[in-house]
Amino acid sequence: MPPLVDADLFAAVQEQLEENRRRGKRRPREIQFLVQGLAVCARCGYAYCGAYSGSPRRGGQPRSYGYYRCTGADSYRFGGQPVCDNPATRDDLLDSAVWAEVRALLEDPQRILEEYQRRIDDPSGRTRRDELNATEKQIGKLRQGVGRLIDGYAEGLIEKGEFEPRIRRLKERVAALEEQSGQLAEEAVQQGELRLVIGRLEEFAARLTDNLDTLEWQTRREIVRALVKRVEIDHEQVKVV
Repeated sequence: MPPLVDADLFAAVQEQLEENRRRGKRRPREIQFLVQGLAVCARCGYAYCGAYSGSPRRGGQPRSYGYYRCTGADSYRFGGQPVCDNPATRDDLLDSAVWAEVRALLEDPQRILEEYQRRIDDPSGRTRRDELNATEKQIGKLRQGVGRLIDGYAEGLIEKGEFEPRIRRLKERVAALEEQSGQLAEEAVQQGELRLVIGRLEEFAARLTDNLDTLEWQTRREIVRALVKRVEIDHEQVKVV
């Protein structure tokens, strides 16, 4: 087959690819954002996302930190007019503050244990499985009612004017109960997980406490994501939930 490109062009492309690879090895390490996906704006509710600094230091040296920026402050997202004035915050400062909170929690595992135990002992939580079973029985009965109603209409026992509103109400009721059933099932699973966690909690916290100063970044991120639900950023304060 004839070549698609001539030899000189092929050689030039290979040379450029090799140069790109060499430059890629010299690129500075990318900034890692510890609470990416957890940080939210306490004012507008939009996410705070990690971003690189827009300008280098004096002398052209790249900065060693990035920023978390409220996406509600990005005017291009909202037709040229931002919806929030919450300022950006340095990622190294925010990450350090959140990690300090998580570390304090790990160094006092009794706080976690008491919270988990409170949830398990909650009277409203002990009946989740019973509520789920009762709800599923209701759904079964309503589905039977839908079937009987359809049979009655097919056999001419129910007029169309009576059938349509009744079938609509039954289907709406089934849909509402199915949504409720899903929530109850999720809560029942969470209860089971909490019971498993309590059995190993103190051992887990003790093992981590001995190595908190030497944990790799990825391990810290996994711990943060396991213990932190969200990080709310306001003008003057940060709240770790």
